Amino acid sequence: MLHALHAVLAPAALERLVLLLNHLLQSEPAAQDRLRPHAGRRVELQAADWPRWLPPLPRLAFAITPAGLLEWEPDAPAAPADLQVVVEAGQPLQQLPALLAGQAPRLQVQGDAALAGDVNWLLDNLRWDPADDLQRFVGPAAAATLQRVGRGFFGALRQALSLAQSIAGRLVGATATNAGATGGWPAR
Repeated sequence: MLHALHAVLAPAALERLVLLLNHLLQSEPAAQDRLRPHAGRRVELQAADWPRWLPPLPRLAFAITPAGLLEWEPDAPAAPADLQVVVEAGQPLQQLPALLAGQAPRLQVQGDAALAGDVNWLLDNLRWDPADDLQRFVGPAAAATLQRVGRGFFGALRQALSLAQSIAGRLVGATATNAGATGGWPAR
């Protein structure tokens, strides 16, 4: 049942992610201008060391359209993409606080240098302004309130994750210390 649910939800989530990415690209004409010359090329993201306890990721292959937007290609050819980006994803719970703080994960990039340069420019310069999008729907006052609530929520989430990471580090350290004190065998 869980696999069936994942098979339905993962593609739907990726389609929504592509809509969000294209929204960001359309909000910045220079971004689309950078991608237009690469129309027809493919970019593939891969998660290195993806944990087995998480559901597998669908194929993250994207084609660049003539309009300078992205199109998800779940059934892309097996041939290597024009640009492959491998993201270190082996410890997502430990990496989450850094990601929420705006730090980029470790990446390995292979492929077309010009495309890599333009994708890097996009990563450095594209930012989502949720307050601007919210203002279109709920007005400036409500958008400002929702933005404050969101900042507070994500700040609390960052603190909770940082605390959990600290506690996990102490527990691992204490377990290693106890195992070392008893000659490598767990204490009874």
